[in-house]
Amino acid sequence: MLEEKGKYASATQNRRFVWEKVMWPLVLELNATSFTSQQYKKRRDQVCKELSIPASKIAGGFVSLLLKGILYKENDLYSIHYRLIPYMRLGANCDYATAVREASTK
Repeated sequence: MLEEKGKYASATQNRRFVWEKVMWPLVLELNATSFTSQQYKKRRDQVCKELSIPASKIAGGFVSLLLKGILYKENDLYSIHYRLIPYMRLGANCDYATAVREASTK
């Protein structure tokens, strides 16, 4: 009998998916530290269409990234944590583990 993932493992998987498939490619594409909700939704819809998944699966991961402090929201703008800016400027691949480590480092 297969065991399903627990609540925390599932949340981490959703955050990882959203970060690696939607958020970081969006940041690199825009080459900016911030983006609007419309830009996010456009990218989200594109990824959902390509992978044939519902947008609701991505929504939880996006909110979870906000709660983790990897993303910040000000009015209608979302921005990445300031410690991730050097990765963006280099155009480097910043996986989820690196983003968490950088965002949680004081």
